Amino acid sequence: MKERILVTGGTGYIGSHTVVELQNAGYEVIIVDNLSNSRADVVDNIGQITGIRPAFEQVDCLDYAGLEAVFAKYEGIKGIIHFAASKAVGESVQKPLLYYRNNIVSLINILELMPKYGVEGIIFSSSCTVYGQPDQLPVTEEAPIKKAESPYGNTKQINEEIIRDTIHSGSPISAILLRYFNPIGAHPSALLGELPNGVPQNLIPYLTQTAIGIREKLSVFGDDYNTPDGSCIRDFINVVDLAKAHVVAIHRILEKKQAEQVEVFNIGTGRGVSVLELINAFEKSTGVKLNYQIVGRRAGDIEQVWANPERANKVLGWKAEASLEDTLLSAWKWQLRLRERGIQ
Repeated sequence: MKERILVTGGTGYIGSHTVVELQNAGYEVIIVDNLSNSRADVVDNIGQITGIRPAFEQVDCLDYAGLEAVFAKYEGIKGIIHFAASKAVGESVQKPLLYYRNNIVSLINILELMPKYGVEGIIFSSSCTVYGQPDQLPVTEEAPIKKAESPYGNTKQINEEIIRDTIHSGSPISAILLRYFNPIGAHPSALLGELPNGVPQNLIPYLTQTAIGIREKLSVFGDDYNTPDGSCIRDFINVVDLAKAHVVAIHRILEKKQAEQVEVFNIGTGRGVSVLELINAFEKSTGVKLNYQIVGRRAGDIEQVWANPERANKVLGWKAEASLEDTLLSAWKWQLRLRERGIQ
């Protein structure tokens, strides 16, 4: 049996896809999730895809005793992939203390428990938000960290610093910080995908909910940016491709292949796509016309950002492979499957 990996937030959007890829690669996975932004039946769906139902513990990472009980129950955990966090930018502006408590204390608890239970390494779920509006595009890992636009973005920056300081202090652990760009799409089986609570904060679930009639129309925030078509540009990465990056990263830690105790990788496609381009690609790949309107700019939106993923390509041997059209089609199939299941 391969090594045991603990995945916090493992029933969430990116977490669940990563659990699938870990199991496909032969790892034994334990999921910890408080189900605050996900559903328990995700564990069954993972089992349906892989043929293996992962161990699942409904525990909040803020609960130190509850978390320690998981480490004690599942002896020999070798690595942790830490997804568990609150993640809505707008909500973080309204509820900063909730975000600082959830996102920072949960990481501190994990970092304290790792050496105690002999856990070798952690993959941290970071974000391209740490770069703000970059001075140069595409963005490399050497780009300066800009002042965060939101408490959510700030927690990512602070957590990266906490990991560096902990390792610098002599903690016997290694870390890889993966800075994601914009994850979209769903598993090709349509058994896993993005399922936000209430009104979606992210573009693609709002787009697919509009296409299927749950939402009246999609708002495009601004068409007067300094971009070819005036709409914001992002680097949209397929969630399964993103999940696979975590598998190669945990393998790198466990095989002791790191050049440094803390490594950073941008995880993106290297291609900038505008919001209007994305809408056109969705209509083309699905044959569904989308009801959308151009509205004013939204506060805090960055004009354009996309990755230079060369370091991940060369050092990790990882590359984004899925096409934008296939990715958008997978998101649409997921939305159709949700309707079949009576979930809106």
